[in-house]
Amino acid sequence: MTTRSFGETITTAPKERSPARSTWQRLWSANGPGYLFLLPWFIGFFGLTVGPILSSFYLSFTDFNLLNPPKWVGLANYTRIFTADPKFVQSMRVTFFFVVFSVPLKLAFALGVALLLNRGMKGLPLYRAVFYLPSLLGASVAIAVLWRQLFAGDGVVNDFLALFGIQGPSWISNPRFSLWTLIILSIWQFGSPMIIFLAGLRQIPQDMYEAASLDGASKWRQFWKITLPLLTPVVFFNAVIQTIEAFKSFTPAFIISGGTGNPINSTLFYTLYLYQEAFGFFRMGYASALAWILLAIVALFTAFSFLTSKYWVHYDD
Repeated sequence: MTTRSFGETITTAPKERSPARSTWQRLWSANGPGYLFLLPWFIGFFGLTVGPILSSFYLSFTDFNLLNPPKWVGLANYTRIFTADPKFVQSMRVTFFFVVFSVPLKLAFALGVALLLNRGMKGLPLYRAVFYLPSLLGASVAIAVLWRQLFAGDGVVNDFLALFGIQGPSWISNPRFSLWTLIILSIWQFGSPMIIFLAGLRQIPQDMYEAASLDGASKWRQFWKITLPLLTPVVFFNAVIQTIEAFKSFTPAFIISGGTGNPINSTLFYTLYLYQEAFGFFRMGYASALAWILLAIVALFTAFSFLTSKYWVHYDD
């Protein structure tokens, strides 16, 4: 821009754009449509995930019960859980029993089937689909109802045992067997870890087995010295994922026990107890505290698994 004053011409430099503003303008012009498409996801994520998480953390320190506004009680909920709640202790006992038995048995069964399928048998895609189907159906209501019918006193399982002169127990109503019916259901859904094991087995070089065979190593020794060490990253992944899923298990126990955890609280999973407190007694503050304790348990297990993995997981460098 130029101006005249006393016969002289003075040139004024144009204003420069702010570097930060210019950068934002370039980003918006290049990625603006993408941000607009992501906006619904961000709204849903913060409104339906982050918001409820933060809200539950606050409510865990209150006595909120849906009927009255929340009142701050500090650590009272957590203190009661750890010192004066026998159902919390029972639910933890049931859940840990379920995790300790269902996860190793499921992984062992999945690995065994994967080893059989890895031998190059005919119709492999069909077998993979059939074995994966239970995991695809998942712990759905329909499967839980079917399982309850199978293990009823006059169900198919006891009818099958009767063919061999064996009198089957009352699987559902007997506290000695009720939890094992849920463990068997969990093992039956071995398809997902089986597929992952099978993919890991396909990555092991075959020339290692050929060299071991030439050295006189048996199949059993090849498994312990070649297959299992090279498969430890897959074992680690499956163990962490399946353990977390076992801690979160809810639907089978809810359907088979009718939402009560009976008989004698033998199927009172931690998640089922949390559900009872939240939607049975409407003690939302107390249930929120239970939820955060479960999160802490799962987080501690995951952290411990990663910290100890360096001692037994062998990655291919």
